[in-house]
Amino acid sequence: MNHDICDAPVALSGPDEMGSWNAMIRAFLAHKPSTPQHLADTLDAAPQFAMGHAARGLFALMLGRAEMWQVAEDARTAAHAAARDCPPSARERGWLDALDQWLADSPTGAVAALETVMQHWPQDTLSAKASHGIRFILGDAAGMRASVERVLPAHGADHPLRGYLMGCHAFTLEETGAYAAAERAGRAGLTLAPDDAWGLHAVAHVHDMRSEPEAGIALIETFRGAWDGSNNFRYHVWWHKALLHLDRGETDVALSLYDTRIRAERTDDYRDIANATSLLMRLQLEGVDVGDRWEELGDLAVHRIDDGCVVFADLHYQLALAGADKRRAMQDMAARFARDAAKSGDMAVRVADPGLSALAGLTAFSEGRYSAAFLNLSTARPKLQSIGGSHAQRDVFERMTIDAGLRAGHLDATEQILLDRLALRAGHADRFAESRLEQLSHLRRIPAQ
Repeated sequence: MNHDICDAPVALSGPDEMGSWNAMIRAFLAHKPSTPQHLADTLDAAPQFAMGHAARGLFALMLGRAEMWQVAEDARTAAHAAARDCPPSARERGWLDALDQWLADSPTGAVAALETVMQHWPQDTLSAKASHGIRFILGDAAGMRASVERVLPAHGADHPLRGYLMGCHAFTLEETGAYAAAERAGRAGLTLAPDDAWGLHAVAHVHDMRSEPEAGIALIETFRGAWDGSNNFRYHVWWHKALLHLDRGETDVALSLYDTRIRAERTDDYRDIANATSLLMRLQLEGVDVGDRWEELGDLAVHRIDDGCVVFADLHYQLALAGADKRRAMQDMAARFARDAAKSGDMAVRVADPGLSALAGLTAFSEGRYSAAFLNLSTARPKLQSIGGSHAQRDVFERMTIDAGLRAGHLDATEQILLDRLALRAGHADRFAESRLEQLSHLRRIPAQ
């Protein structure tokens, strides 16, 4: 059997199909918009390639959109038909198992199937990246790090994809608090894979967590080639740049980036919606008038109420609905959460806890019921990482919790959350922390009424 660029077995033989498959792997690792076309070219040349069909299904599910579920089902049908005609290798079987597991409402099972593949072929960067991506959706930072570190020794200096795995390692180090090591790994990875948008963004996370806006902005501007040609992930990098400017108090720059970059293409991809809603909320918390920018987000979110694919996405849709004052739609989202919480599966567990409390907290905040908002968001905090996303992305909910606590007068509990947030950032206080600690001190000096 032939081996692909990962030096792992693959049921392809012709130069065209092998070339397309290897191009797909590189594009997937670099978040390039050409990924689906390379995969389509592979399947056109090799329609009986079961792993290719399974990859199509898994990639569809990673998009977190309800309409992609049927795409994944169709891909599974094609994958199993191909497997019947041509018995798959163990690597291919692992990818089929992963797709079957996720379609059975068990993305954790999908991860386990991919990890089994990596036990046999630790040099398989494609499987490592796929596992990494699903764990990210599940909020499993420790699992992401352990997974990468198990296979990193098999990605030696001669491995052509080592730089991309180093980018994944950098992100896992950052998400588990090893900031200095994360920066070293990310920058070293970029020397090997200069188009690794994920690795670049991992280092940007480090600068965000250590409140180093100047260094973060310089990084993004210096390594623009790493992300400027990526798919919509480039909007996320612009989002990071906006956050860094916000930390410098440059709200006008952040708002300009929102208009000219972050929402340059008004998609309803949940990752793009998350970028937009979380930045607008951060700006509003700083007293910035964002005008009518919520309206287009709310109009898009109305059509996503019944998605129920990723709790992280749903909470950002609720932010959009609240910002656009779509009260009926917010009630519909709450009703859907109540229904989903009673179901089984990985996502249903996350809807039940912390989803229900988090959603109730966001609703209460939008209605000015700050004590209820604080109590609900505080209840969600211990398990909020399980909704997926990064510390930087979930920080919008932390900021709302803190501001709700200050507005409602829950000063001692709010102080503890501020201290927890400071500890997560290794003691580095950003502009938000400094201003809220000052506000807390001021409120304590006001005589009780």
